[in-house]
Amino acid sequence: MSGWRHALRIGLVLTFVAGTGYGGALPARAAAAFSTELSGLPDEFTAGNRVETLSAVVSRSDGGGCVKVRWSMLVRVQGLRLDQLKVDRVEDSGSFPLEIRTEGDTARLTDRQLDPGVLCPGRTVTARYRVAFAEDVGRGRVSFAAEAYDPQLRLLARRTASREVVGEEAALPTPSPSSAEPTPSDEPSSEAPDEEPTDEPTDAAVVEPPAPGGVAGRPVADSGGFGLVQAAFLLGGLLLFLGAGLLLRMRRLLRPSAQPEPETLPPPFERPRPRWH
Repeated sequence: MSGWRHALRIGLVLTFVAGTGYGGALPARAAAAFSTELSGLPDEFTAGNRVETLSAVVSRSDGGGCVKVRWSMLVRVQGLRLDQLKVDRVEDSGSFPLEIRTEGDTARLTDRQLDPGVLCPGRTVTARYRVAFAEDVGRGRVSFAAEAYDPQLRLLARRTASREVVGEEAALPTPSPSSAEPTPSDEPSSEAPDEEPTDEPTDAAVVEPPAPGGVAGRPVADSGGFGLVQAAFLLGGLLLFLGAGLLLRMRRLLRPSAQPEPETLPPPFERPRPRWH
């Protein structure tokens, strides 16, 4: 009976470890002492390989110590395809390696290495992204969410922004018809003004960035990589398999062995005694 208790405890421990490996991939909420800003955003993006440089800056307002940062950028498009968008993460030394994962109209670009800078009170860490759109884009919309994580992939701060994307032809100013004098019959345009770009912070939980390692990313449609969630699933499955094998092994060892039945031999041969008359 004690053997079964030990086997049950081992199985529970393995199950707990597997669950911890999966649950560790869930993101935390943004920390209150950190904040992120997005700068360099134009009023609207113009298609045609015109490159814009965005900057994400994270700062710390408490009196804590210094920490390294890993950046992750979440990009969502509307009215265009991901393969019409190009994003490159750059540092002073050149392109910075990215892990790119896509799902539908959303792409996540995560640094495979920690940012070269160090985040301390009174100091900031900046990530720069070069963004361009293909020539065949007509009109659409793009949303960015810059996220700063610590080395343990805990979310520090997050900032979102959205902008319109227009084609080259739509971006050109249309000449108005020439007239000598304005006439009173001219009526004001009834078109609604364009929606103001939003730069609102949010600490909503999102999909966890993948594990580091790999090459630099260019087109965001190129997904790839082996993420933290997949590794957690494999680890959990392996531990559960080992636990099941251990339980079966313990059951075999604890099963009482059957007593062998005594071998039955034929009765001994007795020679008949001669009878004397």
